[in-house]
Parts: sequence; structure tokens; C-alpha cells
Amino acid sequence: MKKILVLAVITVLGFANVNAQEIKFGVKGGLNFSTVSGDNTENIDYVTSYNIGVVSEIPLSEKFSFQPEILYSRQGYSFNNDVVALNYLNVPLIGKYYITKGFSVEAGPQIGFLLSAKNEKVNVKDSFNTFDFGVNFGLGYKLENGLNFGARYNLGLTDINNIEGSSSKNKNGVFQISVGYFFF
Repeated sequence: MKKILVLAVITVLGFANVNAQEIKFGVKGGLNFSTVSGDNTENIDYVTSYNIGVVSEIPLSEKFSFQPEILYSRQGYSFNNDVVALNYLNVPLIGKYYITKGFSVEAGPQIGFLLSAKNEKVNVKDSFNTFDFGVNFGLGYKLENGLNFGARYNLGLTDINNIEGSSSKNKNGVFQISVGYFFF
């Protein structure tokens, strides 16, 4: 896990030769529609929550940008009317390709660190792995004034279960819509 985080930091710092005036920094927030997929999910429903964080966009060419983010993301699922709330610190590393001015397609890996897990106010963090890895796919639109909009799906690739003796494997699935603003 530490090696992946170090690799992410090195990747971001590797773009240091890009003209600093072109790098943009901002904030974003939005809605999450999350659930889990995998074994024994026939009674699992989506939950609606939120995400909020900071974002940077580093242009690599006229059409391609690198967009690292740090997001606090409330995720989870509903099971027989009980809500399991999973709170993550997610680090998406997004590649953006601008199809037209302002409109982009996005994709990239995401590293997630479980901060807490509760089932109706009962701490269940020990039942879940503390590390999550996924892939994001989405669309974005950025206005010249810095306001931007996005829609993204995070497909979890790692098993989030950490229940001793259980063979069930489940993965996160989160659809996000967001609004953000680049300050400079």
C-alpha cells in the first residue's frame, strides 16, 4: 500500500517540468450512488451520499491532462433496510482527453483507504479491508471561468470483505456526479 502511494506521489512530482502557470487547483463535491456487487448481493440496494475534496489539473498536451484528486467519499450499501456506511479517503489518478473545448472523457485508477465503517451506528470496520483499488470511467465539462461538472463510475476491483471464515467476495461500485471550481 505504501509503495502505491509513493508511486502516485512520484508520478505527480514527475510532471513538475510542466509550466506551473498552466496547472490548475480547485475543489469539487457531489453525490455518490453506491452499492456492492459480488456474492450474496440479492437483497443489496444503493445508498445515496456525498463526496468532497481537492483536485488539480496538469495539462500534458492540448488535448490530454492528468487530474489527481483527494476525495472524502461516503459510500456503502443498504441490506434489508440496514445501511452500511463506508467512509473512504480516495485518491483518483485520472487521465482526461478533451474531445472538444471543455468536454472530456476520463479514465484512471483509484486508491481508497477505509477511514470508518458503521452499520446503524455500530463500528464494523474490522469486517472490511482497509485498502480498496478501483478504476474510474467518466465524462467532464469545464467552463472557461473554472466551473466544471463531472459524471463518473468507480468500478471496484478488490474484495472489500475481511470477515474471518467467509468466502464471500464483494466489490464497491459508485456512480458519482460532481460540481467543482478551479481557482487558478
